[in-house]
Amino acid sequence: MPVDRSIMIEGGPIGVLLIHGLGGTPVELREVARRLAATGATVLCCQLAGHCGTEEELAATRFEDWYASAEAALAALEARCTKVVVGGLSMGALLAALLAARNPDSVDGVVMLAPTLRYDGWSIPRYGFLLRLLINTPLGRRYRFVEREPYGLKDERIRAMILRAMRRGDTDAGSLGTPSAALKQLWRLVARLKPLLGSIRQPVFIAHARHDDVASFNNAVLLQRRLGGTVECLVLDDSYHLVTLDRQRHLVTDRVAAFIRGVVAAPNRHPVLEPRRAAAARAERNAPIAAAEVAHVA
Repeated sequence: MPVDRSIMIEGGPIGVLLIHGLGGTPVELREVARRLAATGATVLCCQLAGHCGTEEELAATRFEDWYASAEAALAALEARCTKVVVGGLSMGALLAALLAARNPDSVDGVVMLAPTLRYDGWSIPRYGFLLRLLINTPLGRRYRFVEREPYGLKDERIRAMILRAMRRGDTDAGSLGTPSAALKQLWRLVARLKPLLGSIRQPVFIAHARHDDVASFNNAVLLQRRLGGTVECLVLDDSYHLVTLDRQRHLVTDRVAAFIRGVVAAPNRHPVLEPRRAAAARAERNAPIAAAEVAHVA
């Protein structure tokens, strides 16, 4: 059973949930979390079910399991925060959007970093589309997608560090390979999210590299067209896919912090003076008392 490597940094009443990518770990978002926490936010980088362990453990989970991990993390932030922004990297960005679509009263803003609806970046093999045809065959079920140069990183120094960590089996660095069963679950997640994009009315911030090696910029363009609310987009010219670790990571974090300040400054869509979940619990506890008082008055 993987060790829980979730990162929680206690701060003020503004909560930020950060969700890592497929086959990734919370460490992908640690620097962003620290910099956002320095602004006074309470930040949680959750660990998704099946991650930070073996490929077999990842292959044994479904996207619903990953979503349940993210939803539990959202509930944890709701218990202590008055406003919550959800965000993620790559596949984690899709989970963040799904949380926003399904929980419109709980999510005040969405941050999508290198969102990946399709693996169509320039480093992806041209025969990759065949996997969809072969996924349910014995060959397809045995397939594992192995990352290749440049491993989502334009910064050669950081790339070498992370590659060494992955090769020696450091689970904080993630895995070089992604089993086909996990890719199939990603496709299921995308299919579930796409029809809901127009219902996402919360403000959205997207950061995407112009030359993303894993997910082309077309992913960001599609989201801009289909999301139902305002969309702010940062186009990065000196990064590849892992925008939270690459050369422009500080720019990404600064713009995310500015976006969150804008969300906080906006009028509350729902009057909130205390943590949402705590308020709901109090209302539930008081309901029998209120009913008894009404009966007594009658």
